Amino acid sequence: MLGKGILDGALVAEATVTAPLKTLNRHGLISGATGTGKTKTLQVLAEALSDASVPVLMMDIKGDLSGIAAPGIANDKINERAQHMGITYTPAGYPVELLSLSDEPGVRLRATVTEFGPVLLSKILGLNPTQESILSMLFKYCDDHQLPLLDLKDLQKTLQWAANEGKKELSDTYGNISAASVGTIMRKVIELQQQGADQFFGEKSFEVDDLMRIADDGRGIINIVRVTDLQDRPKLFSTFMLQLLSELYATLPEAGDLDQPKLVMFIDEAHLIFSDANEVLINQLETVIKLIRSKGVGIFFITQNPMDVAPAVLGQLGLKIQHALRAFTANDRKDIKLTAANYPDSDFYKTEDIITQLGIGEALVTLLDEKGIPTPLVATMMCPPKSRMDILTAQEIDALVSKSQLAGKYNQPVERESAYEMLTKKLEVAKEEAPAKQAAKKAAEPEEKNILETIVDNPIAKSMMRTAGNTIVRSLLGSLGLGGTSSRKKKSSWF
Repeated sequence: MLGKGILDGALVAEATVTAPLKTLNRHGLISGATGTGKTKTLQVLAEALSDASVPVLMMDIKGDLSGIAAPGIANDKINERAQHMGITYTPAGYPVELLSLSDEPGVRLRATVTEFGPVLLSKILGLNPTQESILSMLFKYCDDHQLPLLDLKDLQKTLQWAANEGKKELSDTYGNISAASVGTIMRKVIELQQQGADQFFGEKSFEVDDLMRIADDGRGIINIVRVTDLQDRPKLFSTFMLQLLSELYATLPEAGDLDQPKLVMFIDEAHLIFSDANEVLINQLETVIKLIRSKGVGIFFITQNPMDVAPAVLGQLGLKIQHALRAFTANDRKDIKLTAANYPDSDFYKTEDIITQLGIGEALVTLLDEKGIPTPLVATMMCPPKSRMDILTAQEIDALVSKSQLAGKYNQPVERESAYEMLTKKLEVAKEEAPAKQAAKKAAEPEEKNILETIVDNPIAKSMMRTAGNTIVRSLLGSLGLGGTSSRKKKSSWF
């Protein structure tokens, strides 16, 4: 249950708005201006999914979703809304696992460079076809020579080696590479590092199966990825999202039409994925989002304006919840017209007008029914969340992390020998062997000299060389007209 319908500003008690569980893998959108209730709607959906034993994954950009772990507090506004809607408000906390990409408290999320692979990594770095082929060659070399690429340090060392000491070895077996192209790839990797990617690449890799756990009481666990420090690092955020979606798609088997999803993902501040991503990355995201539905995974985007989401992705979203938009400028009014055009026509509302008239906690809702057919648009008074509509305290967060079953599994970084150490060792061995090779080369040079000296010191050889020299001189003088008897006569007449 999402809420109750509104018509002409009045609640219609019998008009209950519900979303079928089996259609929630068809993706969705929650949009609206700041302060209109998007986060609370997100909570309502996550709570309902958890109650139905569906695990949830949430991207917490603003840091205001952790309160789902604690019961809500009934106040006058909540009680009044529940009474007005004819529902019973029962506060409840939900099973939550806090995850983190950085030093924020929570279970650490990591992935290795090898798991990304050259194709996906090339898309993230924005490489051209030539650079992508070089990266693929280096991945192939590392595979063939058992050089694990675990973190960006391994990749950087491999690139440095390929442009210098390893250039000949690579060209003999795999083909020539351009030092300029390797340098460009290196700069792209450094750019990714500047956004904190070193914290994400490495071991132990997070297993996506751990996102789909069920609590002991039968409710789906709500996994909250705390990415509050990634707002100014959109490239790292989009990198993580694409890798996670790709890993889910590659790992999960085909599921077909299920009675309910295996996992539903909520991406708050979704514009961060699309705003700084290159065209190739956007295309990859679109492809994964289109295909991952058949794996039983639903994805919901939460953003202020639906126009923030790429059009191809927007067309894939089955459930749309539109909170109020505000028309303060001419551009705002244009955006509202475009937004209204993305919703079904209604006999009861003028969409363009009602979008600006919705109150806090009210939204326009359209979804897919059991047969997958879009429903008419309905203005809805949304249900209040059962969990806390505020964040957890630092002490509550620490207590939650201390109880985690996954923290012990993932929070201790694994440092094993990889490409960086192996190539460094290889270069050190080559450096140690260099003096011996140089000495051997010098030792060979005197032998060649002694042979020449032996020839020159031989009397017979000297006589032969003198004769040959005289012959060459006479031939040269003859070609110049200075040789023979006539030459001597001419020569005497000159004096």
